[in-house]
Amino acid sequence: MKVRRFSQFRSALAFITCFGAAGYLTTQSQGSEKPNIIIINADDLGYGDLGCYGATRIKTPNIDRLAKGGRRFTDAHSASAVCSPSRYGLLTGRYPLRKNFWGPIPLTQPLTIDPAHLTLASLLKGAGYDTACIGKWHLGFGTQKPDWNGELKPGPLELGFDYYFGIPSVNSGPPFVYVENHHVVGADPADPFIYGKKSVTQQYPEKSGYAGIGGGKEAHELYVDEMIGTTLKNKAVDWIKKRKNSKPFFLYLATTNIHHPFTPAKQFVGTSDCGLYGDFVHELDWMVGEVLRAVEEMKMTDNTLVIFTSDNGGMLNVTGQKARKAGHAMNGALLGYKFGAWEGGHRVPMIARWPGKIPAGTTTKHLISQIDLAATLAAIVDRPLKEGEAVDSVNQLQNLTGSSKMPVRKTLIISPNSPKHLTVRHGKWVYIPSRDEGGFQGKKLGNHLFAGAAALPFSGKSNSDVVNGKIRPDAPPAQLYDLEADPYQTKNLYSQHPETVSELKAILKGYRTKIPPTQPVGWINLKQKM
Repeated sequence: MKVRRFSQFRSALAFITCFGAAGYLTTQSQGSEKPNIIIINADDLGYGDLGCYGATRIKTPNIDRLAKGGRRFTDAHSASAVCSPSRYGLLTGRYPLRKNFWGPIPLTQPLTIDPAHLTLASLLKGAGYDTACIGKWHLGFGTQKPDWNGELKPGPLELGFDYYFGIPSVNSGPPFVYVENHHVVGADPADPFIYGKKSVTQQYPEKSGYAGIGGGKEAHELYVDEMIGTTLKNKAVDWIKKRKNSKPFFLYLATTNIHHPFTPAKQFVGTSDCGLYGDFVHELDWMVGEVLRAVEEMKMTDNTLVIFTSDNGGMLNVTGQKARKAGHAMNGALLGYKFGAWEGGHRVPMIARWPGKIPAGTTTKHLISQIDLAATLAAIVDRPLKEGEAVDSVNQLQNLTGSSKMPVRKTLIISPNSPKHLTVRHGKWVYIPSRDEGGFQGKKLGNHLFAGAAALPFSGKSNSDVVNGKIRPDAPPAQLYDLEADPYQTKNLYSQHPETVSELKAILKGYRTKIPPTQPVGWINLKQKM
């Protein structure tokens, strides 16, 4: 079988001549200790939600401390501007388009990742790691519709995780239960779950209006919104503290913070200057701090790689709108929001700390994607990628360690919720083959789905295609931006650079051929066809 050691380079020679990365890999091959690896993937955390990324109305001392001890990325992107396909890309190193995957999945969705595909967990388990996934899954279970009364299999354990505990879907929708390994926690055969019935929860009886899976009262009552963050933190810390053997460990911690509903634990309510939005970020920061504290107490800090990021950009829901009025810009100065093709939908915080390997207190503007974690971790554990594994992933070890002065990734494909807005980044250019951002369609302030062109007057942003919250009738049919000169996408250069448009259209056309002729996965913006 052909081996794909470092697919991001056109030749192996170009890589091994870079002394820093080559020297490190040589050390690895001589048997030095493999690092523990922790990936913390927040939910809907925007580019401007952290102190180390410019937030002033929200305090994030623990995450800021992580950044001071490591490397901060200013041009990092999720695979998608939407939660489920973003997680698919992070775990597999594959573009979501390869599965025709565009939006969040329902509770009836079978497992979206093929167990035959390499994942971060199977990669590291094969390299001798203990592996755990704790937190939000939202990638489906089973081969057909999940059996909430039986085994939820295949699931995380069939993808390389030794242990799973978390919420199966999203905290704003059913089934409102915890799952541990293959079963719902607290499931009672005498009180089975029934599809289509109204769910109940202990703290939020209004959620009974969701048509989800009814019955299973005990399992539902174990799920208390204000305790989710604490519960996931406790599970993560306990799992870390049990790692007393000689094996390295990999923990993927996917928080529900800061996805709506905004339900921080009581001790965080009222602690920020921008309402429940900021309070929920404060709880997230505390969770990160407790995980870091556990690593320190186990005296593992020096040999633990910690990567902190978010599944997509911030969402301008009603609570987010209140935070904006209070002076907090969730996506900083970036244009756009979750679900959309503009930078605010998918440019996300990313911080990596690994004492002695990653230079402390540094920042890089080199392009990186969460999809690149697979090839990068493979290089760290000295496990060459084989043909067909993590096919879209690029080894960013040189970027992490600061040994490269040049970007190692030039081209990136990004999936918003609208297939029509499938986006290509190439060097300094980004091309969006349609108008607006293709995300949420709410047009009025106070609407939960408020975003896109309509939100620009409220958010204080500007774009040359938009006047008074509407796309100009004479606006170009697509969008081209120079992100070096115009990182906030204020001026559409589509008409000024036809050769660049043609080049990027050709790249995008090639990737569209990789979309399988299958039913699209997840909810998509039905107003925007392929």
